[in-house]
Amino acid sequence: MLAMTESALPPRVLICDDDAAIREGLVEVFERAGFTAYSAGDVAAMERQLAAKGADVIILDLMMPGEDGLSACKRLSGKGRPPIIMLSALGDDADRIVGLEIGADDYLAKPCNPRELVARARAVLRRGRDADPTSADAVRFAGFRLDIARRELHDPDSVVIPLSAGEFRLLRAFVDRPQRVLSREQLLDYAFDNDSDVFDRAVDVQVSRLRKKLERRGSPEIIRTVRGEGYLFAVKPTV
Repeated sequence: MLAMTESALPPRVLICDDDAAIREGLVEVFERAGFTAYSAGDVAAMERQLAAKGADVIILDLMMPGEDGLSACKRLSGKGRPPIIMLSALGDDADRIVGLEIGADDYLAKPCNPRELVARARAVLRRGRDADPTSADAVRFAGFRLDIARRELHDPDSVVIPLSAGEFRLLRAFVDRPQRVLSREQLLDYAFDNDSDVFDRAVDVQVSRLRKKLERRGSPEIIRTVRGEGYLFAVKPTV
C-alpha cells in the first residue's frame, strides 16, 4: 500500500477559543469538511499544540483570558507562521482593520456561519499556495529591494524598512502586477482574499502607509492613485 504523500494529507486547522462549546463545534465542522482539526482554550495551549502538531491555518478568538488574540497574532506574525483567521464578537470596521493590520489573514465577526468559516479557511490556504506569481527570492524596483523569503524591504541605502503583514501583502500584490491599475476590490482579493466592501478603508489606510514608506525626496511617486479606478504601481520590478 502506498504511503499518503504530503500534498495529499488533509489540511490541519488549530482552533483557539476559550469557549469549549465553540471549540468542540468547530472541530466537528472542520473534520466533516475534511480537515484534521484540534483546539486550544488559550494562547499558551495553542502554542503548545502548534509546537507539537503544527498547523496549516489557525482560527484565533480575539477576546480570551490571559494573552488576547490581537497580541498573539501580532507576536506570531512573520515568516513561517500559518495564516490566521480572527474571530471576534467585536464586529465594527475599526476592529476588523486593526486585526488585518497586525497580521491576521482574515477576520470574521461572531456569530458566524461555520460553513463560511470553513470556506474562508480554504481560501487563505489556497491563497498561500497560489499567491506567488513572482518566483524570485527578491525583486528590485526604484532602488528598493524586496526580499520575498524574509519579508523584508530594503531601501536604496540598504536600510530595512519595517512592513506590517498587510503592507507586505499589498506590496506583493503591486510587485506581481506592475504598471496596471488595480481596483480596491482586486487588491482585497489579491491581498486578503475577501471581497467585502467593509474592508475598502483598510486598503486605503495600508496603501497610504506603504506609499509613505516608499517615498524618497526627489524621486517619482511609486504608487499612484488613479481617481475613480484604484491604484497603480508605476515602476517595473526586476529580479
